[in-house]
This record gives sequence, C-alpha cells and structure tokens, in this order.
Amino acid sequence: MQLTLDMPGQYRAPTVVWKMAAALLALLLASIAAHAQDGTQVRPDDKDPVVVEGVSESDVFGIGRSVEVRGTIRKGVIAFGGDVLVLGRVEGDVASIGGSVIQGEGSYIGGDVLVFGGAYHHGKTAPARRAESMTVMYAGYEQELREMMRNPFSLLAPQWSLAYFAQRLLAILFWFIASLALTAVTPGAVSRAVARLRLTKVRVAVIGCLGVVVSTFGVVSCMHLLPVPVGVVLGIISLLLLVMAYIFGRVVIHAATGRWFQRRFLAEGKRSETIALLLGAGFWTLVLSLPYIWPAVVALLLVTSLGLTLTARYRLGWRQATN
Repeated sequence: MQLTLDMPGQYRAPTVVWKMAAALLALLLASIAAHAQDGTQVRPDDKDPVVVEGVSESDVFGIGRSVEVRGTIRKGVIAFGGDVLVLGRVEGDVASIGGSVIQGEGSYIGGDVLVFGGAYHHGKTAPARRAESMTVMYAGYEQELREMMRNPFSLLAPQWSLAYFAQRLLAILFWFIASLALTAVTPGAVSRAVARLRLTKVRVAVIGCLGVVVSTFGVVSCMHLLPVPVGVVLGIISLLLLVMAYIFGRVVIHAATGRWFQRRFLAEGKRSETIALLLGAGFWTLVLSLPYIWPAVVALLLVTSLGLTLTARYRLGWRQATN
C-alpha cells in the first residue's frame, strides 16, 4: 500500500473529483436498475478497451473497461475498474479507480492524474505534463477496487462468507473496546448524551441534519473560495471532527441500545454497563451487515452522532425550558 501526493505550490482544486463522484453515483444507480430488471449481478464486458481516436470534445468514461487514448481528448478521461493508456493527448484530468494510468512516450496530459488502487507509469523519461498539475496515487487493493467498480451493486449486498463473518466479529470487538474506553474516560458525557437521546430524539436528529448540511456545503465552499492550503487544512480538520463525532455518537447509541435491551429482558440485579455496551455493539454491527439497508443505517448513525456531539454542552434543563 502506497500513498503518493505530488502537489505544486500553485494548484487549484481538481474538478475531476466531482466528476468521479457523479459518475460513481450514476454507475451505482445503473447497477441497481439493471439488477432490479433481471435479478442478476451486473458485470460489464471489459474484453476490449474503449479506444479514443481522432478528437473528442467531451469527457470519456470507461465503466468496467480500460480506456486507450490514441487521439486527442479536450476534457478528461476516467476509468472505473480498468486502466487508462494515454498514447495521444489529454488536455484535462486523467483518473482511474481500480486500475493504473499509463502514459506512453510522446503523449501529453494537461491536467491532474489521480490513481486509486493502481499506479502511475510513465517510463524512464519525465512525462509531458503541465508544471502546475498534481499527481495523487494510492497504490493498494487494486483487485478489490477493480471488482467493486465492475459490480458496484455488491456494495449494497455483501456476500456472506466465513471471512465476512470474521470481520463482523472483529467489528463487534472493536466497537465494544472503544465503547468501554470512552465510557471509562468520559462517563459523565456519555450518560448525559444517553439521557438527551432518550428525551430529545427529534431535536438531536434535526440538529444533526443541519450539521451535516452545513459542514458539507461549508467545506466544499471553503475549498473553492479559499486558498488551496487553507481549504485542504479545513477539509482535514472537518473530516477528523466528523470521525470523532461518529465514534462518540456510536458509543452513546450503543449504551442507549444496550440499556434498553437490559430493561426489557434482564432483571435489575443482572444489569451492568459492560453487558449493555456489548449488546449495543453487537446489535448495531448486525444491523449494519444487512443487505440494502445498511447505507440508510450509516446515514442515521452519522446524523444522530453529529447531533449528539453538537448538543454536548447542553444539559437536560434546556429541553424543559422550552416546554
């Protein structure tokens, strides 16, 4: 696994990132529609690459296939689950998910190069690139990403296997240990958050939704309006805060769920916080393993976690004051 980032001083945020996100969403929707029609997995035929000759004025996408550029592309080229072989001229960005970008001798890439899963090959000589262009390469899990891009519907319906079952057990163990550690470090904050979740579910959810919207559009706006170094720093800080909020919220949800199970099924003398955390971690890990519904569950957990984090400074009296 290798992460390479080559970013010169004068660099603007690449539009290829948004193109990749939109294309991934379209690919997933198309896969779902095809699966709903015939009930089979969608596996695009990638025996022959997409060959671009002459001049293309629009973006070129390879869905489950490699792309071979022999002519000129005025905009960009992206391959999902395949390689990009540039033998001609690409004036925009070049990206590949689950594949590699190969730039031949005498070819030209005017934009950025983004590779996730594979590598960027350009021979022994320096490639013909713009001085201000950027190269981002994450070398690792190429085969897994390739299969995922060829069959994105598998994201919604994970295959039950011994390895997947072992991963679920490790996930339960991880969240159980994380819940124990966070509860031991900040027992008061967790207890107050559990009480808020029980008494003000709707308000926590609304605040969480607003937080997701504001943070998402705020980070995107900052990356476009502010200088790139500042935008990148703000993006990293926002991502770290979101991860911390998700962990804190998950622990609170585990505790609340486990306590509810204990109240329903265990006598008062047999209840304990450790059992509650284990029950909560096991329940939500199981729910997140269910096909098709797990993305909605992740969204629900994220919104609730962010709402709990944003209301951490409030005590229970804030709800009663509004009544």
